[in-house]
Amino acid sequence: MKRIITTIATAFVLLIVCTASAKPLANPLRTFDNKAIVKTYLEALTTGDLQFNKHLYTSDFSYRNAHKNTEISKTAYLNFLKSTKGLKYNCETSYEILDQTSVTTVGKAIMKFPTFTRVDYITLQHTHDGWKVKEVVTSYL
Repeated sequence: MKRIITTIATAFVLLIVCTASAKPLANPLRTFDNKAIVKTYLEALTTGDLQFNKHLYTSDFSYRNAHKNTEISKTAYLNFLKSTKGLKYNCETSYEILDQTSVTTVGKAIMKFPTFTRVDYITLQHTHDGWKVKEVVTSYL
């Protein structure tokens, strides 16, 4: 009798553990439209807030600096953002959507600093998990 109760309890615990671990993490950005994703990207970059970075970028995201002619991967870019966590940029920001289709959007984010202007051209892709940033190309004026 004791063995049957132990077996049932073990099976019940395993069922709960398997069910709990199988649930995917919900993407809080899933319902955002393309404009809200560009705004979220810009706010995260300029305020050092890493809260949504896990959900903001596609798995094949790339970042390019047109001024230095360099390109880095998602991992390197996220590491850079982690190193600037909490750093708030002293700049005025604005953004606009340059072109959009049902699956792709190109946006432009402008950060005006006192001595220069940074312009990010952002390519968004609509995935099964909502809009995500696929590529960022930065230039400076």
